[in-house]
Amino acid sequence: MSPASRYTYLGPEGTFTEAALHTLPEAATRQLAPMVSVPATLDAVRNGEAEGAFVPIENSVEGGVTATLDELASGRRLMIYREVLLPIAFALLVRPGTTLESVKTVTGHPVAQPQVRKWLAARLPEAVWESAASNADGARLVQEGRYDAAFAGEFAATTYGLEPLVTDIHDAENATTRFVLLGRPARPAAPTGADKTSVVFWLRRDHPGALLEVLHEYASRGVNMMRIESRPTGEGIGRYCFSIDCEGHVQDRRVGDVLMGLKRSCREVRFLGSYPRADGQSATLRSGTLDEDFVASADWLSHCLDGRE
Repeated sequence: MSPASRYTYLGPEGTFTEAALHTLPEAATRQLAPMVSVPATLDAVRNGEAEGAFVPIENSVEGGVTATLDELASGRRLMIYREVLLPIAFALLVRPGTTLESVKTVTGHPVAQPQVRKWLAARLPEAVWESAASNADGARLVQEGRYDAAFAGEFAATTYGLEPLVTDIHDAENATTRFVLLGRPARPAAPTGADKTSVVFWLRRDHPGALLEVLHEYASRGVNMMRIESRPTGEGIGRYCFSIDCEGHVQDRRVGDVLMGLKRSCREVRFLGSYPRADGQSATLRSGTLDEDFVASADWLSHCLDGRE
């Protein structure tokens, strides 16, 4: 198949990422190629080998997926075009015949561990945890006999010839992971009325209130931030960039005005895209932040300048 009909995703087969990708209607018409890491998944798109890359970006228990956040901040620019929310529950996958009492070593992706820590302490307090590249890779390692059990999606059992010894494991009710579909930079899709905009920015200089000044760009225009995380830039201790998701679309006057404010006040701003919200919820706007309010204020200023006000 040509790169235009190929999507890469964080593999191997049997990951939650693959399960989430299959919820996109267009996945049925694409060649889906598992990759060994987040950088490899994204580089396939950057190098023109695939149309889209699908990776996890945020978990409701553990927070941001740092490999994805760092790639979006420091790698060649990509844009987010879709997001998917997937409820997460783990199964303890074992080789046939394994009992719970015989499980001495367990594995899974590092992001999985905080989501099952209490269950482990209660049911397998002596088991030793070793991290795997992904939950599905953990299942593969159990298949090979390197570990006794893996925390993965129940759907991965068949792929790796394992059995779900215990299912529906999660410390937090309604645990959810957010995934994003990334592509090469292009014009964002038209606003849907229920959208999200993502950016990364670097402060121009470090001084008291520097971050507050930037965040005021959002507050003063009534734009709700949905997520903010700091990540080290690699330039030295205390040097960070900031990744933010907010409600709205870049074509909304309030959001566009925020981005222009960021561009004026920050050393660098990287626009990561405006795209439909997976939950379909529209922003609640207060008086003075509607598009028509921005148009009316611009008209008023124009009248002031030509003496009509």
